[in-house]
Amino acid sequence: MDEDITCEPGIGALVREAEVSLLECKVCFEKYSHERERRPRNLACGHVICLGCVMTLVHPLTHTVECPFCRTVSSESSDCFLLLQFLELLSPALNTPQAGARPEGSPEVKWFPGSLTCIHTFGGWGNLINPTSMAFCQKTRSVVVVHDGKNRVKIFGPDGVCANEFGEKGDSVCHIRYPLGVTITQDGYLVVTDAGDRSLKVFDFAGESRMAIRGIFSLPWGVQITPKNEVLVSDAEAGSLHILGIDFQELKLNKVDKIQTNLSSPRAVAVSPVTGNIAVAEHLKPEGSRPAGTRVKVFSPTMQLLGQVDSFGLSLFVPSKLDISAITFDYQGNIIVADATNQTVACLGKPERFPVYRPIITQGLSFPVSLIYTEDNSFLVLDSGIHAVKIYTLDYTL
Repeated sequence: MDEDITCEPGIGALVREAEVSLLECKVCFEKYSHERERRPRNLACGHVICLGCVMTLVHPLTHTVECPFCRTVSSESSDCFLLLQFLELLSPALNTPQAGARPEGSPEVKWFPGSLTCIHTFGGWGNLINPTSMAFCQKTRSVVVVHDGKNRVKIFGPDGVCANEFGEKGDSVCHIRYPLGVTITQDGYLVVTDAGDRSLKVFDFAGESRMAIRGIFSLPWGVQITPKNEVLVSDAEAGSLHILGIDFQELKLNKVDKIQTNLSSPRAVAVSPVTGNIAVAEHLKPEGSRPAGTRVKVFSPTMQLLGQVDSFGLSLFVPSKLDISAITFDYQGNIIVADATNQTVACLGKPERFPVYRPIITQGLSFPVSLIYTEDNSFLVLDSGIHAVKIYTLDYTL
């Protein structure tokens, strides 16, 4: 009993000392946290300061940071995972919520490294050949994948077993030459972008061709359904976004609106099921000494620009160039992207808080090309490198 009494103050003092000596930025004297401004960042010299101070100290011309302690110049910074893990370990003693933990009575999800665990993989070489996109049916929990196989469309059941396949390669209306994107309408139709004949094709789940829309696009790429059951399509060659109003029962095209132009090779697109916000991944061309890269733009449903971030803007977070190959929203409005170059999936936060970079899947991916976030806080990642779909679930115990 006496031993316990003498230990308790010692542990408390140790926690308080750690909070002051280790968990506090020595530039602004604010406590580190998982929030954007207060995340601990490693400089090249090994000293650690918060991201807010890093951004303040960035030289406007050279985009470098001079360490305030040893004057070493850094051209990049990275998350100090040791301190972030230390924060998680001490969170009960510090009376702060642990990152990634599910708050009582709240559906809010705070993404952090390692918060997702792969629980199932299906497909694989022979079943899928160079897959390009996938869609998810919330009602049946079926996964639809378009790929370069003999039958371009494959429908997998919840168990990962192929339930149907169709869409042979060919020149007729019901054939598919080169599918780039796929989505599922609210009334259960499959919509595929076909780069081979620059068309949009509609099928039912049985594989019957319902309609084909040609003569609108130069290179249709990404496709998603809006909360109004309209079809959003990115045109990579024309640099535009289109909204199509289709009566799927009458098989009639009611409207075609070009809602955005002057984009740089827009490919992956996403629509928030909650807010209706639209995110698009642009592929930038090299300009002068600036290399090619990618940029994410987020628009409101009325196409007001809410935020944007590109590879250069994220260079303080990620030392290598980003290649954003897929994009989606979670149910809190955060933008989640797949990075094919770094083989990761990361959260960019909400558009009003750009830039944020939180890697949430850092291992086990080869070439992610499509992302889906489900209502039960799970992720589906289509990995073209291993020709498979990987299902990740949120681990609240971490």
